[in-house]
Amino acid sequence: MKISTAQLDRRQAELGLTRKAVAELAGISRQTMSAIAQRGTCEPITLGKIAKALGVDPADLIKED
Repeated sequence: MKISTAQLDRRQAELGLTRKAVAELAGISRQTMSAIAQRGTCEPITLGKIAKALGVDPADLIKED
């Protein structure tokens, strides 16, 4: 699933969180979080975890083509 890294970065900055902190809140590894940010893709279940950690709806992080 494609995600908007711009939206991810924006929300992360709004909350003053590092990628490591988001990963910890989402229950995923820092390496996974970094890979997602670089690739711009992740599994739907992982997207849900990240969205919950950031306090947004998963749809807010999906990249629209």
